[in-house]
Amino acid sequence: MADPDHEGEAGAKGRAGVEAEQASDVPGAPSAPVTPVLDPTLPHQSPLFHAEQAERYDRQRLISQYQEAFNCRLVVVVDAIFAYSITLFEELIYNADPSQDLHLLLNTPGGDGETAVRLARAAQSRCREFTVIVPDLAKSAGTILALGAHRILLGPVSDLGPIDPQFQLPTTGELVGAKDIIAAVDDASEKIQQAPDTYPLYASLLSDVTALMVQQARAALARTGDLLIEALRSNPDRSPEQVERLRRMLEEPLIKQAKSHGAIFGYDEAEKTGLPVVAVDPSTLQWQIIWRLWAKYFARANRFYEGERASQEMPWPQEPPPSD
Repeated sequence: MADPDHEGEAGAKGRAGVEAEQASDVPGAPSAPVTPVLDPTLPHQSPLFHAEQAERYDRQRLISQYQEAFNCRLVVVVDAIFAYSITLFEELIYNADPSQDLHLLLNTPGGDGETAVRLARAAQSRCREFTVIVPDLAKSAGTILALGAHRILLGPVSDLGPIDPQFQLPTTGELVGAKDIIAAVDDASEKIQQAPDTYPLYASLLSDVTALMVQQARAALARTGDLLIEALRSNPDRSPEQVERLRRMLEEPLIKQAKSHGAIFGYDEAEKTGLPVVAVDPSTLQWQIIWRLWAKYFARANRFYEGERASQEMPWPQEPPPSD
């Protein structure tokens, strides 16, 4: 005779089924609770939240696809480079595997060169090999950051640029090159000396430029040579001889010869200097994923720090409306 305290699983289920069937025959008796069966392919977020964040999840899906295909960690920075970038970049790589390669999709108009060197060092300390991918442009501080990489991946329209420190105007947030600040002030001083009555005009035109900013611009320009060396040294696999050779090749096109922040320094120019640039065929899977991903950031027209699990999106500073 079976022990009722140790009946088998089938017997327990059978007895429960009979009890449920009997209960259903009783008028007004509550029906047995039904546990919904969820499709495991559905998102685990709530429907509304997932709908609101759908674009983010779509970008992160492409990031994951790239990581699987190329066995690396991929992070994205679309922003000007300033001191706050350090914390936001650390959020992307704080738990990176130092035995894995790190790829950075970078698009930036420039910024602070000192910060760019710190970002390059942070990236190199968290990976086996560091690759910077430039779908569009990485100017000034972006170029400094790229100089610290093992490889720089460039497409047909990718562009680096002169090492020209950038400053944000206090009222608009607009980026202005140090060379442009100094040139504008020097030109205004000369014109005012020739025609003192033009002082109110030039004072109004340069109202966003302070004496401190001019001094900072001059100091930043004086540091560009040192920043070039520090950026090259941030790659721990470069020998002192390689650093010196690259410095000599890069100093002229990136510092001395460049007259405009927008000067072109694409694959052909970079390859001649000996930089570890790679021209990526646009028809390859790698560039197809990168360009699809970049197009999603371009369409949003915001600033981004994003990875597979971390994401920060911020609007660009807006110029104030014109006053009446």
